[in-house]
Amino acid sequence: MNASATQATEIWPLVAYFFLVVMLVVGVMALSYIIGERHRSKATDEPFESGIVTVGLARFRLSAKFYLIAVFFVIFDVEAVFLFAWAVAFRELGWPGYIEAIIFISILGAALAYLWRLGALDWGPPRHSAGRFAKDSRSPNHAVVSK
Repeated sequence: MNASATQATEIWPLVAYFFLVVMLVVGVMALSYIIGERHRSKATDEPFESGIVTVGLARFRLSAKFYLIAVFFVIFDVEAVFLFAWAVAFRELGWPGYIEAIIFISILGAALAYLWRLGALDWGPPRHSAGRFAKDSRSPNHAVVSK
């Protein structure tokens, strides 16, 4: 047998399965069209919200802080995936793998501390804290060092 005949005999079950799935999908959709109800009313065109009548528009602006939280979630979720893979292969990796995991966690911890220090994690209104260099009320450019 030549190579093309061998490939054809090996792939025919996959082709048959593909056509069977396509025929099944077409059949179910046709049956749904034939048997299904056909009526138009005002309620048919509205989205279903658990029986609650919708009020207002669904389009509204969200704060960019929601995007920021989503990015943080993705970053730390990917970190968890890497650490899970490391934990599974812990015995095979030995000390070099342990040191690499510590470096990885340290870099992410440093990035988190940097973002925290910048205030990227602060959601609420800005806090007016009397830190080490609090502004003096006497002069706008005069700083008082507290002890």
